[in-house]
Amino acid sequence: MAQAIVIKNLRKEYGSKVAVKDISLRVEEGKIFSLLGVNGAGKTTTIRVLTGLSRPTDGEVRIFDKDLKSELQEIKKLCNLSPQETAIAPNLTVKENLEFIAEIYGFSRSKAIEKVRQIIEDFSLQEVEDNKAKTLSGGWQRRLSIAMALVTEPKLLFLDEPTLGLDVLARRELWRSIEKLKGRVTIVLTTHYMEEAESLSDSIAVMVKGEIKAQGSVEELKLQTGKDNLEDAFIAIAE
Repeated sequence: MAQAIVIKNLRKEYGSKVAVKDISLRVEEGKIFSLLGVNGAGKTTTIRVLTGLSRPTDGEVRIFDKDLKSELQEIKKLCNLSPQETAIAPNLTVKENLEFIAEIYGFSRSKAIEKVRQIIEDFSLQEVEDNKAKTLSGGWQRRLSIAMALVTEPKLLFLDEPTLGLDVLARRELWRSIEKLKGRVTIVLTTHYMEEAESLSDSIAVMVKGEIKAQGSVEELKLQTGKDNLEDAFIAIAE
């Protein structure tokens, strides 16, 4: 299987503080990979490095076989980020938000309309496409935010706490939308919801104090810890 991300001995220091301590991991192309850890474990710093928002102190990162240090601009064309904070224009409609992003990224008007129609269908946004974004529920806004990240056709999508604050039904609906992307887009997911990671992930890494303490499939992590579910396995690793 081709590798979307290969990290070797990645280190990030802020002065005397070491936020990420020489981690190594691989993410297979077309898979959903979850990076788990308590607050302060180093997840956000790792994502910031991988998305080019922060420079690594040391180590090697290759994304689709491109070097992060020397080919960052090429990598940025292949990636997008759906941040924890819902990033939408509140006074634009759902369709207008999507068209706006498509045109910012250089799609022609006709291509933008075509892409937006496809994304609206993929994310089942038809019933709200003409509604202003500010009138949507939290679940619809999160779905729109992720759709906006995908309208640019990234090969790699970073989802930072995509269902934070959503109710159970809205969370499950968003899971279904994310699952549809498997095989088409490589996804790196951060979440505090263990059920979410267990449901969606092909592989998982658990960070503790800047280090990768365990990685593997859900079943492999449960076997390593002798636990029956991912939450108990995560607690055993994190503690």
